[in-house]
Order: sequence, then C-alpha cells, then structure tokens
Amino acid sequence: MLSIELRGRQMEVIGRETEKAALTQCLEAKRPEFVAIYGRRRIGKTFLVREFLRDSMVFSLTGAVNVSMRDQLRIFDEAIEDWGGKKQVPATDWLDAFRLLKEYIKRLRHKRKKVIFIDEVPWLATQKSGFISALDHFWNSFASAREDITLIICGSASSWITDNVIANRGGLHNRVTRQIRIEPFTLAECEQYYHSRGIDLNRIQITQLYMIIGGIPYYMDYAQKGLSPEQIVDSLFFVKGAPLANEFSNLYASLFKSPERHLSIIEALGKKASGLTQKELFVVLGIKPSGTYSKALMELEQCGFIRKARQFSTGRRNGSIYQLTDFYTLFYLKHIKSTSLPNARYWQSKGRKGAWNAWNGLAFERVCVAHVEEIKVRLGISGVATEVSAWRSTESASGAQIDLVINRDDGIVDLCEAKFTEKPFTVDAAYDQKLFDKREIFREETRTKKALHTVMVSASGLTEQSRRGTIQALVTLNDLFASPSSLLP
Repeated sequence: MLSIELRGRQMEVIGRETEKAALTQCLEAKRPEFVAIYGRRRIGKTFLVREFLRDSMVFSLTGAVNVSMRDQLRIFDEAIEDWGGKKQVPATDWLDAFRLLKEYIKRLRHKRKKVIFIDEVPWLATQKSGFISALDHFWNSFASAREDITLIICGSASSWITDNVIANRGGLHNRVTRQIRIEPFTLAECEQYYHSRGIDLNRIQITQLYMIIGGIPYYMDYAQKGLSPEQIVDSLFFVKGAPLANEFSNLYASLFKSPERHLSIIEALGKKASGLTQKELFVVLGIKPSGTYSKALMELEQCGFIRKARQFSTGRRNGSIYQLTDFYTLFYLKHIKSTSLPNARYWQSKGRKGAWNAWNGLAFERVCVAHVEEIKVRLGISGVATEVSAWRSTESASGAQIDLVINRDDGIVDLCEAKFTEKPFTVDAAYDQKLFDKREIFREETRTKKALHTVMVSASGLTEQSRRGTIQALVTLNDLFASPSSLLP
C-alpha cells in the first residue's frame, strides 16, 4: 500500500498499482505525454488523477453535462483564472481557449513535469463546438514539442473516447501515447479500502457487498462503520432519502445521449442470466438487426456494463454471448426496480432466505469471472497462454451451462463451478454426479480432445466429507482476495 505526501498531509493511496505505475512513468518520461483515461462512471478516474498527481497539476478543467458551449467556455475561463491567478479576457471559442491555456503554460517557470487535466471531455466536445480540432491544434502546435507536459484527457463514455480521440482519423491520429482503462476495484482492493476507513468487515461480508455494488469506489464510500452488509445495502438504496435511490436513471443518462436502446438491451440481458447471442437479443427485443443496436452493444461493453464472451468451440467460431455483468445494474433490475420505496429493512428482511441465496448464486459467478486472473494464479497457470470463454449446452435437456471456461495451451480446459456459502460446502454423491454429467456433456458437445478439469470455486471451501472424484482443483475466497501487487508482471 503506497502513501505519498500531498500538500502537507499524508494520504493513503488505495490500490490502482498498475495505473499509478503508468502515471509515474508519465511524470518521469523525458518526452511529452498525451494520456487517455477512461472507464465506467463512478469508478474513481477523477479522484485518482487529482490525488495522485496533485503536486504536478498546473491546470484542471471539468466539463458540465447538458450545457451550452458558451457555458462550457465560461467554466474554462473560471478555471484558468483560478489556476493562473490572473483575470483573463473571456475566450470566444475553443481555439481561443487553448490559446489562453498555452500563454498561461508559457508563464510557468518551474522545470518539472506539468500535468494538464481535462475531465469529462465528451461533455465539452459537443456537436459543432470545435473542441476536438482545437485540442488537436493545441497538442500538435505546442504541447507535443515540450517534454515537460503531460496532457491527460478523461471521460466515462469509453466508446466516445475510443472513437473520437484514440482512433481519431484526423490530427489526433496516433497522438495518444498512453491509454489507461480504470477497472473496478478487485476484492483485495475493496478490503484495503474498507479497512482504511475503519470499516471492519470479514471477507465473506466484503464479497456480499461486492456482489451488489461491485468494486465501485463511489458506492463504497457511502458505507458506514458499525453496520452489517444488509444494513449498508438498505442505507444505500432502500431507506428514505437513500443516496443511490436514483442512481440507475442518472447512470445511463449521463453516459449516453439517447439511452433508450442501451436500457432495452440491459433489461433484456437482465432477464437471461446465461446471456443471449446477438441474434437472440434482437428476437427478444422484437427488432431487426441494426447498426444502431450493434453500436449500443459495443458501447455498453466498452463501458463495462456487459460482457461479450466467446462461446467455447473446438471447430468453427461458435459465436459470442452477451451477459450483463455490472453488479449494481443486476441488483437494480432484480430487487430495486420492483420494490416500493422507501423500505428501510428490505434487504435485511431477505437475509439468509431464498431471495438472498438465489442472488448470491448468480452474482458469485460474476465475481469469479471478474477475478479470473486470481483463479489462474491459484491454479498455477498465470504464465500459461489461455482463452477465457463461456459455454451453454444446445442439446441436453438439463440446459447445462458454464460461465467461466479457461482453455489452456497446455492441453487442459478448466470448467469452473462457483458456489457461495458462508460455511464449507459439502459435495455429496448427487452433486458430484451432477458435475460429472456436466463435464461429459461438455466433452460430447464440444468434441474437445483436451483433458477436462472441473475447478470448484467455493467461497468457504469444502467439508472433509465432500466427494472430490470429479473435482480436480479447489479455489476459495482467500484465493480471490490475492493482493493485486502479486499479479503484476
């Protein structure tokens, strides 16, 4: 865990080891850096940059949602006056704004790296605003010639950043020197975060919260000391005045200009835990295949809300299935949407009952998918080339499916089975037979010649009485909590 001195106070920086290493390299590089940072809304992009690079930052601008270009320029004027300490003639357009920024940077006399941070770029670059061409001109005519500048642009609309900046076909083509995608916290990072705030939760409890709010720092920040996971969930969503009561509508509306298509896809996938192919999705939606819906699928995937998983096949490509993987969205569709609010003890009343257990079963499978690297470390195959996929039977009456299949280059396919219980799970004869049957159905339908290993991911392990005839390897919750630093190259 890293601590750095920031403006006279000691701040503990939680997790983000890979991202912090990349940002440190930007500061140490003897060249100009143009960095694009993106990731799901509420993920902590802005916090990471502002806190970790605070001592090097010389200018910061954050766009506002749904305001005019004139208002955005007014925000710029205020920002440059705040940072430059000098009254400026208001900018008339974005070319003029970047001219003022260039003049301000020239007045700075210190030699160390200067970080320019422009946040929520998609909100600034409205149609016909000229923002992108002005940014292009600022970089190519000025910043790219100065090795003391690190320009960081940031946005939650990941597909917008990709299309308009990273894959730009104009003056910004191939100008981005680093791309940093901010992912949700891992379980290990969540543990560090809660403990740093004095919130005492064990690993089962941390996982229970993870299965509802994921590793999203903004959501985690509302957790209060002294509460159980059930009480924390009620305080977030179900009590009167809950801080996240309206999060669902705000989340998607802030990312997509017309979110109706995205929401229809999300709701369709929320009803099918095993996922849908693109063709099946269009049938469920009652529409013909279209480019607009295909683009919406891509945008949801890039923002981290859904997963596009290739279906395991040894022959020709067997297509891909789309699964809803965002923990909060899954929980909203299953529980919040249909619940009359406020209901101060809603989740507490579900504890240890059917609805709770059913939720845990579905969500823990998603946890395992999100921690496949930790599973590979436990299996001793972190250095083996692998392909991660999913599989569902198309022939058996049982409707067998496996959400996490690890196809290894060493001649083995790992079939991962997830089981979330607070006490060690017992694999009895009937369950062992079920695992055996699923493995053989997989073998028959896929016609793979590789060895098939059933990997049991059991949160609390297995009892001594368990039958392990079919199980080749066991992964527990402690393995999923492996420190992220241990996974770095």
